[in-house]
Amino acid sequence: MMQRMLRDDAPILITGATGNMGRATLRALKARGVAVRAGVRDPAVVHGLDAPAVVLDFARPETFAGAVAGAGGLLLVRPPAISDVGPTLCALVDAALQAGVPHVVFLSVMGAERHAYIPHAKVERHLQASGASWTFLRAGFFAQNLGDAYREDIRRRDELFVPAGDGVAAFVDVRDLGDVAARAFVEDGHAEQAYPLTGPEALSFAAVAALLTDELGRTIRYGRPGVLAYLRRQRRDGNPWAQAVIHTLLHVGLRFGQAAAVDPTLARLLGRPPRTLAQYIADHRDLWR
Repeated sequence: MMQRMLRDDAPILITGATGNMGRATLRALKARGVAVRAGVRDPAVVHGLDAPAVVLDFARPETFAGAVAGAGGLLLVRPPAISDVGPTLCALVDAALQAGVPHVVFLSVMGAERHAYIPHAKVERHLQASGASWTFLRAGFFAQNLGDAYREDIRRRDELFVPAGDGVAAFVDVRDLGDVAARAFVEDGHAEQAYPLTGPEALSFAAVAALLTDELGRTIRYGRPGVLAYLRRQRRDGNPWAQAVIHTLLHVGLRFGQAAAVDPTLARLLGRPPRTLAQYIADHRDLWR
């Protein structure tokens, strides 16, 4: 399918607009003069987005039609708490197609084409079967995990707590992914493309702890927890079983090289070197104080 050009007055609907990927894509599109629309559960309590907001709640399918009406594209980001993507993300895709939305950019994960059990793979298959014009951003391991999922362990316990063993990851900065997502909407040639997107170097979690130690001026240790210890921590932190199991599987996969590959695609699409993990840590050091 050919990717249709955006209308100047048709805003891109951004799901996950209050998260890292949504905000990064929103900023990248606005920098290019593209109209945007933030899909959020309650626009009345959202601040600092600098974009019009519309009600979009994956748990309330009745909000889908209004959110996608008149949109010039859809950035689709899976909330971590959603594992049943059929009545949520896939249903939103269907509503978008019915409304004539011309292109969907989906934030997927590396290996989605090989691991049918993960939610991202199900969304990919639905988009491929739907007749939609799509772009898959198969992202590697997020640098922003350090500032989100791992933040409290680092800030309060001076510890990286992930069951990755000696595995390495090519950490990718979501700011770079937002730039690529914006390009997928405004440039030709991205329709029906699945891009593997990684950072420029693969690092062990011991090396990550050393980077944090150098930047923060205090020792951050990598605790090397076992799988059961990590799963218990996930549940203790309030994550539902399905989310806790998915997180555990993704981290255990690091032990077997699932995020180790360094791919040149991101640099090619950006036209510059991707940001390093050291750059991310330096730019966000206040998160861990």
